[in-house]
Amino acid sequence: MSGPSVVLKRGRAKPVLQRHPWVFSGAIERIEGEPDDGDIVEVHDAGGNWLARGTLNRHSQIVVRLLTWERDEPVNADFWRRRLARALAAREGLARGGASNAYRLVHAESDFLPGLIVDRYGEHVVVQFLTLGAERWQEPIVAALADLAAPRGIFERSDVDVRAKEGLDARAGLLWGEPPPALVEIREGGHPFLVDLYHGHKTGFYLDQRENRARLLPFCAGAEVLDAFAYSGAFAVYAAAGGAARVTLVESSAAALALAQRNLALTGCGPERIEPIEADVFATLRRLAVQGRRFDVVVLDPPKLAASTADVPRAARAYKDANRLAFTLLRPGGVLFTCSCSGAISADLFQKIVFAAALESGRAAQITGCLAQGADHPVALTFPEGAYLKGLICRVLD
Repeated sequence: MSGPSVVLKRGRAKPVLQRHPWVFSGAIERIEGEPDDGDIVEVHDAGGNWLARGTLNRHSQIVVRLLTWERDEPVNADFWRRRLARALAAREGLARGGASNAYRLVHAESDFLPGLIVDRYGEHVVVQFLTLGAERWQEPIVAALADLAAPRGIFERSDVDVRAKEGLDARAGLLWGEPPPALVEIREGGHPFLVDLYHGHKTGFYLDQRENRARLLPFCAGAEVLDAFAYSGAFAVYAAAGGAARVTLVESSAAALALAQRNLALTGCGPERIEPIEADVFATLRRLAVQGRRFDVVVLDPPKLAASTADVPRAARAYKDANRLAFTLLRPGGVLFTCSCSGAISADLFQKIVFAAALESGRAAQITGCLAQGADHPVALTFPEGAYLKGLICRVLD
């Protein structure tokens, strides 16, 4: 073997052979050579056979993030440019017609670029370097994006908790070109939105819900709609565009709620159709149920409640509580749009949680549709963990 190498324990090569991009610490027999964390290493099986090549980080439980299974494919600036060009080309259709100019360009492992997130917001690009391996290649990645995506500016939002698991500090700021304005105006499905790229959730907007928001439209004509965990009001905007008679937004952040009302105004929804509630969502759902309030459509799109498998029991209870209250608040024939973005909660478990919530609420309901992340957030077949967003459309029958 030449160069720094990671040798796997006997019987632990199968995931690598199946092209799963993660090598966990428990699968490693030894590390040969003297590589620094962030360096490129060769991965071999217990018999010395070459398997793949990736980046090393001993600080993480995922010690190696695999980049290539082709022995003659070096990892260099050209490698990153080729992978970025392929990812961007796959999204070209999203911009046709001009209805949307905000979408994900690179979805980390599912675009075979571990630890790298790239989102387009009109003329601005936002990046997240989530792993040490991706951060080591920041300069050629930014240079390639400046050329391939031709943005006005590239802004970093690597201010996420997951970086701590890689031994990295949170970081945000301009990397290239012009800084974005305080609020960037984008279009999604023909609807205008204002987005805070500096402080907004994720990289500023929940781009992964684009296709699910469009599915809300047919249910909203003349309806009273409750948008819980409203954030900046994206679901509410689609509800208003679909002809909702009244939209109630529940959001604990005053800044997000104010932005939601501005987004509704952009779409032509007057204040007489909007009921903003700045409060804890769970407490508000309970209060509305006690008051006997009823709605035709309820949207539940909470932030991630389970960051790891250890959080699943607590998160499952919270999801069930929210969905139970949502079923209670629906009129007969009403529709629930309910989602979970917690990767640790499987689609099967989430459906069981919603079933238990309906049972406890005493409502009869049926599933009329399933929700998932949009096409710009693909899931590599070799990386099922990439399927993190799941949801159900349920109709109350009684």
